[in-house]
Amino acid sequence: MEQYKQEFIEFMVECQVLKFGDFTLKSGRKSPFFMNAGAYVTGSQLMRLGEYYAKAIHENYGDDFDVLFGPAYKGIPISVVTAVAYSKLYGKEIRYCSDRKEEKDHGADKGSFLGSKLTDGDRVVMIEDVTTSGKSMEETVPKVRGAANVEIIGLMVSLNRMEKGQSGEKSALDEIREKYGFDARAIVTMDDVIEHLYNKPCRGKVIIDDALKAAIDAYYDVYGVK
Repeated sequence: MEQYKQEFIEFMVECQVLKFGDFTLKSGRKSPFFMNAGAYVTGSQLMRLGEYYAKAIHENYGDDFDVLFGPAYKGIPISVVTAVAYSKLYGKEIRYCSDRKEEKDHGADKGSFLGSKLTDGDRVVMIEDVTTSGKSMEETVPKVRGAANVEIIGLMVSLNRMEKGQSGEKSALDEIREKYGFDARAIVTMDDVIEHLYNKPCRGKVIIDDALKAAIDAYYDVYGVK
């Protein structure tokens, strides 16, 4: 596993973004783990987050794109800090764009979007925090494609939960690839997380012990995909 991925897993735990316990997800599933990107709250945390996203996008999609699109609300700060990191790490100016939940009807920037306008010919990489079922894409993709004649290169999320999407057969990221015709990747997968944390000390503590590993395995017996 790449060094930045190992560091990112520990970073999520350190920031209490990735937690383990008993959680009820938006989908109604009872999960032994939960990820909340809203827990990145300090300047240094957000700076590092942007760098991890930039490294993953650079590795998976290269640098031939124009816009980072982050859906409201959590995608907004992620797209901003990733654009900053891209300039710092790779010397490339990438524009950021996000949608508004409520359309603004006044001022010079009225409309449905924040940041840069989408224009014909733009190559777009979309950014999310995590995708469990892929449902958020149903609203976001038509907005982006309806704004201009753009090409969506792919989607990057923090964590691939590796569980069934809306069809109940394929993973959410696989469903996105099939339904919308663009790639979908994650900085790390839950397989990566388990490999790095299971019965291994992380900052002096074992995060995933035998009991938690059994709970995760039981969850994937019901909701997981191979």
